[in-house]
Amino acid sequence: MEVNASFGPIDIAISGLRAQSKNMEVISSNVANAQTTDNGDGQPYRRLEAVLETNSDDMGGVSLEEIVADTSAFQKVLKPGHPDADAEGFVTMPNVQLPIEMMNLNVAARTYQANTAVLKRYQDMVETTLELLK
Repeated sequence: MEVNASFGPIDIAISGLRAQSKNMEVISSNVANAQTTDNGDGQPYRRLEAVLETNSDDMGGVSLEEIVADTSAFQKVLKPGHPDADAEGFVTMPNVQLPIEMMNLNVAARTYQANTAVLKRYQDMVETTLELLK
């Protein structure tokens, strides 16, 4: 009997957990900086997105390819008393929309949950197999 050193279902589920964990970090950064009007260089915070990719082999899971900045336009909000307001009283705000970030966070959390469920089912299957072998 040949034993394969690859734990396919475990590796795939763990790769999904890692990828969604990073995705949730990026989303959390967006939410935390949704009101940041100056990120240190005079520009508002620019929303970030995690780009995920499948691994090259047939069933290799997923990994974080890169984190990219969203290039959509910044929002202008009338706040005359704000320290970063222009001459007309408008403040350039980040391009973060909280409802979208909450939906993305919900999807990432559900995907994380699905991967933990795969790990739990795999653990149950291994325990049942060990019980049958006794």
